[in-house]
Amino acid sequence: MLEIYNTLTRSKQELIPITPGKIGIYVCGMTVYDYCHLGHARVMIAFDVVVRHLRALGYEVTYVRNITDVDDKIIARAQQNTESIDSLTQQFIDAMHEDERALAVIAPDQEPRATQSMPQIISMIAKLIENNSAYIGSNGDVFYAVNQFSSYGKLSGKRIEELRAGERIDIDSAKRDPMDFVLWKSAKPDEPAWESPWGNGRPGWHIECSAMSTDCLGNHFDIHGGGMDLQFPHHENEIAQSEAATGETFVNLWMHNGFVRVDEEKMSKSLDNFFTVREVIKTVRDPEVIRFFIISSHYRSPLNYSQDNLNEADSALTRLYTALRGYPTSDKAPERQAGYTNQFNDAMNDDFNTPSALSVLFEVAREINRNQSKPDVAATLAGQLRQLGGRLGILQQNADQFLKKSIPRQTDTQTTSNTDENAVASSSVLSDDEINQCIKQRTDARNNKNWELADKIRDELMEQGIILEDISGSTTWRRG
Repeated sequence: MLEIYNTLTRSKQELIPITPGKIGIYVCGMTVYDYCHLGHARVMIAFDVVVRHLRALGYEVTYVRNITDVDDKIIARAQQNTESIDSLTQQFIDAMHEDERALAVIAPDQEPRATQSMPQIISMIAKLIENNSAYIGSNGDVFYAVNQFSSYGKLSGKRIEELRAGERIDIDSAKRDPMDFVLWKSAKPDEPAWESPWGNGRPGWHIECSAMSTDCLGNHFDIHGGGMDLQFPHHENEIAQSEAATGETFVNLWMHNGFVRVDEEKMSKSLDNFFTVREVIKTVRDPEVIRFFIISSHYRSPLNYSQDNLNEADSALTRLYTALRGYPTSDKAPERQAGYTNQFNDAMNDDFNTPSALSVLFEVAREINRNQSKPDVAATLAGQLRQLGGRLGILQQNADQFLKKSIPRQTDTQTTSNTDENAVASSSVLSDDEINQCIKQRTDARNNKNWELADKIRDELMEQGIILEDISGSTTWRRG
């Protein structure tokens, strides 16, 4: 039984699909005016893991993640850059897809864009006006009338009276109530606009997601996800306008991932404390380290970003790949190893508890190491480790190639002695050929019983971050 924490009910509840065997899931995607930061990466990866697990359980999943490609920030950035909105947004959509592939995120089944969904948006607004849930303000904008939706606040737990008391409204405001929010903005000079029954203009942010999600998944679907910061007002407003327009329950389960934090503050563009995915990729041996770092915390928990935490993720992932070293990526796990799969599923069925699922992977890795004298058993376990790792989007690379990838150093000031012709050459990053040559020199020294030189080469390689492992009469290496 898969239980998911539902923000709407503040409790875990069993996933019961609306249509047996099928799941529809919608996740609020990126607003494309800049590169994706780690907060965006967490959304991508958290729900990628959700979809992978649902499919592994046998569900037919339709995964929709939208793109917001018109809003105030996009317009301002395009004007600042003196380029078209289409040019700006396409640049960052392409960059987002590059980041997605680097992080082994499976592309959504559908990726609707706001600018390509105007008929659906306009149709939903028209329904809201028709049933008196929306009105045209004195300035030509169309507003949603919050007081017409009696259960407003049910997702966030906020009460309209308290929210209204905290709001201020100008005397000449076009709104009837300070809590009302815009559905359609009337056209302004030098801004993109589309034709509508209420004049040229463009949609508000909230109505875009309601129109796109219901168009792709129907009026009532299984799961809606996004960052914790979207609970209010975005998702609250989505519920109000969607249910008012369709007369149906909008979503059964609401999932929200926690923030990525830097110095105890949420990472965001507005706070100017964000690190882009492509910046962080330059600090790790492989983008898979970032993915591991993100899934090492439960998706609802805060995630504290630091280089030290990334280094810890690298060390942990290295331990798993070290256990896989020497086993082909095509290993398959037979049924007789079902125990670990059951433990893994138990963890994931408990609200996608990835830290507990990872602990199962480390137990499998330890079992591989304990069975080195039993090659068939170890190979079977290695196949299972890869199989379960794949459910989390990790451990699919060739182990030896992963372990030999360079780890970026914080400085390049580390040097080694070059007084001996057989010693390791001074270098910030040694090439594979240089390392292999050093290993050959060390092997020759050991064969000649020159233990001092052999130890010196080993120590100097270690100073360069190269770890030697003497196994069964041969020497392998990895970057540590």
